[in-house]
Amino acid sequence: MIRITRSIALDESELEERFVRASGPGGQNVNKVSTAVELRFDIAGSPNLPPDVKARLIRLAGQRATNEGVLVIDAQRYRSQERNREDARARLIALIQAATHVPKPRRKTKPTKAAKEKRHESKQRRGRIKRMRNKRPDFD
Repeated sequence: MIRITRSIALDESELEERFVRASGPGGQNVNKVSTAVELRFDIAGSPNLPPDVKARLIRLAGQRATNEGVLVIDAQRYRSQERNREDARARLIALIQAATHVPKPRRKTKPTKAAKEKRHESKQRRGRIKRMRNKRPDFD
């Protein structure tokens, strides 16, 4: 079991890992060894995540989530398979932890009457200052 929060834990069987060859520089190591990890997690089919966390997780995942609700994380930062595997799992855990945070609902507010008057007065004051700049004395 992979512990996410006190109440949420994922079963190892829910994760699907595939090892592929990493791209980029690295010489023979990159060409011979499959060190990059492609971690797949079925968000929609997970029995351990509450529905609200699933919805927020899909929204947070963005392009990393497929249309079927599968989260795909590619890890190829390190030269070893094990470190890339740890990195992919850590990124998954961080993403799920971020999805457990319930955003505070925004309440609509209106400016008070005093605030409106104060703003109106400051605009009038600024306009008077600008009008004073345009006054040119008549020298006829």
